[in-house]
Amino acid sequence: MAKDLFHDSFRKALEKDGWTITHDPFPFRILGVEGEIDLGAEKIIAAERENAGKKTRILVEIKSFIGSSFMRDFHVAVGQYTNYKVFMSVTEKERQLYLAVTNAVFEKRFRIPGIQLVLKTTGIKVVVFDEIAETIVLWEN
Repeated sequence: MAKDLFHDSFRKALEKDGWTITHDPFPFRILGVEGEIDLGAEKIIAAERENAGKKTRILVEIKSFIGSSFMRDFHVAVGQYTNYKVFMSVTEKERQLYLAVTNAVFEKRFRIPGIQLVLKTTGIKVVVFDEIAETIVLWEN
């Protein structure tokens, strides 16, 4: 599967944020369906004594939204995220799934109330990154 335009930039941003990349890509085969999610990563949480050494694990699907139609790209991203979330609920329950988008896309498109409604209703978690500085800007649940 071809990597997204911002794949490497997002990977570097995630690593700068203290995440260890565990899979690039994360392959899966569940109930006769196989595919790949862009990245798998983990981070050790050591801030609280009772959680010391506990790992937070995530899967991230990266989307550039550079097609001729934002809504077409958005429909594909929502469908893909939803499918991945269902598949991961079978074998990867401890992992949180995120959709990664650039800060420019988030500010211009994802702040639109109708888009926010879809994200909230479907439970899509978004991670926003700056593709130039290669930094994480926001984790939005």
